[in-house]
Amino acid sequence: MNILVHRGITIVSLAAGDDIAGNCLPGQTAIRQQDDGWWLYFVDSDGSIDGYDAPFAAFDEALWAAKAAAEFSAE
Repeated sequence: MNILVHRGITIVSLAAGDDIAGNCLPGQTAIRQQDDGWWLYFVDSDGSIDGYDAPFAAFDEALWAAKAAAEFSAE
């Protein structure tokens, strides 16, 4: 697990099989590797988890998208 803070949003990168709810707090973003790519998830203030409907091919692409989402949230 790696943690990065961008624009006040914590982005947590997880390995395949790591539990999002067990590793992320409300308001945080998770990037998790799965068999078909890197998935981006958002943990809402109530603890519910939502994510994009398709994976990214590379970690760097998922991280870029997570940073872009943080930029949008910071506005």
